[in-house]
Amino acid sequence: MKVLAHNKKVKHDYHILDTFEFGIVLKGTEIKSIKQGKFSINESYVTINNNYEMYIVNMHISKYDHGSIFNHKEKRKKKLLAHKKTIIKLELQLKQEGLTLVPKRVYLKEGLCKVEVVLAKGKKLYDKRQAKKQEDAEKRIDKSYY
Repeated sequence: MKVLAHNKKVKHDYHILDTFEFGIVLKGTEIKSIKQGKFSINESYVTINNNYEMYIVNMHISKYDHGSIFNHKEKRKKKLLAHKKTIIKLELQLKQEGLTLVPKRVYLKEGLCKVEVVLAKGKKLYDKRQAKKQEDAEKRIDKSYY
């Protein structure tokens, strides 16, 4: 498994409740750009529409250098591949509990492009401060042993 992108802000901004792995429907020039590492998931999120389909929105994939007139749009919505039961379960959790779906990692698994999506709840500002204090304390403890 080769990790192509990792969204580090997810751990800082959200309480992670559950993780899921989904495939992405991509065009030929998109997968070539992704394999070159010319994409970003930092500002992206996942939505569910009325037909029980999941889409990743705001995932920026740069245009392929050697593409022709059939090159892709950089910020188009990309469909995620998931079972209908999983999508219904996630949709109910999103509506009831006020949670969000955020992509955490993009990687290649057996030649296929996969996305690790996290079901998360947003942190408040004081939660972020507390987490930062705890991380600093752990770093100091580790540093003092060495």
